[in-house]
Amino acid sequence: MSELSLEHRFVEGEQGSPVLLLLHGTGGGPDDLLDVGRELSPGSPMLAPAGPVSEHGARRWFRRLAEGVFDFEDVVARAGQLANFVRTAREHYELGDRRLVATGFSNGANIAAAVALLYPDVVREAALFAAMLPVPEPPPHDLSGSRVFLSNGEQDPMAPLDSADSLVRKLRERAAEVTTHRHPGGHQLTLEGVRAAQKWLND
Repeated sequence: MSELSLEHRFVEGEQGSPVLLLLHGTGGGPDDLLDVGRELSPGSPMLAPAGPVSEHGARRWFRRLAEGVFDFEDVVARAGQLANFVRTAREHYELGDRRLVATGFSNGANIAAAVALLYPDVVREAALFAAMLPVPEPPPHDLSGSRVFLSNGEQDPMAPLDSADSLVRKLRERAAEVTTHRHPGGHQLTLEGVRAAQKWLND
């Protein structure tokens, strides 16, 4: 690990393809979403950091007080940590101002949503799978340049639709362009969701 603050994996890609920032779910690691990244954008460089928080040995992006109950102060702090990591990685890997799309599942989708809400200069585009609102009252940033895709399960007990809808509402109130996808399942990444995200990414 160089001067970059998070353990990570970087996969080289084609110059003309967007950079994918891959953010794993609870208990995962940098390799978890590489196949999803290849499906979304086969030629893309992929930057896949590891969550810095340990919950009984399981990697996460921020602390929680109980199942589904986030430590909001830690969410804000860790979103800042991830934003700084992305800024440094852009320089380190000579990515310049290339298009970057944050792609996350579950806890990774939640931290991606937090960065999109709190640091729109760092994450302007995000594909979120099984995400929910990560901070109850995000600042009123102008997100008119932001695009967000959300795929959620109608039977998801861990990321209930009302919280996902709250995230959609907060994004739209701040003028972000939001695309939603629903599937009948639970807390999972579906092939249909990935294909819908691929179409969104290429639009």
